[in-house]
Amino acid sequence: MKIIEKIVNKGKDRWKYPTPTIAFLGDSVTQGCFEIYNKNDGNIETVFDKTSAYHKYLNDILTVLFPGSPVNIINAGISGDRAPLGYERLKRDVISHNPDLTVVCYGLNDNSWGLENINLYTEALGKIFTELIEAGSEVIFLTPSMQNTNVSCHLGEENMRHLAELVAVRQNEGVMDAYVEAGREVARKHDVKICDVYAKWKKLEANGVDTTNLLANFINHPTREMNWIFAYSLIETMME
Repeated sequence: MKIIEKIVNKGKDRWKYPTPTIAFLGDSVTQGCFEIYNKNDGNIETVFDKTSAYHKYLNDILTVLFPGSPVNIINAGISGDRAPLGYERLKRDVISHNPDLTVVCYGLNDNSWGLENINLYTEALGKIFTELIEAGSEVIFLTPSMQNTNVSCHLGEENMRHLAELVAVRQNEGVMDAYVEAGREVARKHDVKICDVYAKWKKLEANGVDTTNLLANFINHPTREMNWIFAYSLIETMME
């Protein structure tokens, strides 16, 4: 991808070339959310940790590979976000920064709408890809991680267990699979690169790994360690 060429050129002549910008548009995982807990008012809150988000890990890898090349990182991830909402704020939160590359990751929250509303997801995703390309940004569609497949014994609160039950149904009955494949298809139609992290999670599951235990909240937020998969996979895709 051209983003690597721009990073390399920046390192060769930092005065001549502009600093490359990579933007990330997505939901809670993109923002850097991990464990969840019950607040005193009964609402559920999440633990935010930007230092362990995959955009931070990606920048760490780029620093090792290209130590003389600074890169601007724009994290436009918002907890609870879906593709239609991401499209609404696309110009403000992403395009306004003139990114050289934008990583788009949706599907984790969108799939709760069910198969009957999958068009809301695909239509918004297509609009996001179109506007980013027209704005001159390269685009990568980053598929999300898996959701929980069982109700973990580590979830003690009744509302957490109930939420896990609902999410596990969508994961185990193929709703999440359908949303990810629909997203891949939209990316292919727009000639957008696909970084298929979801396929790697499915491979782990096929080899006997309890992927629910790889989730910080045991529902849908990967652990800090598993965020490295996103980062390494993105580097591979950027270097294709």
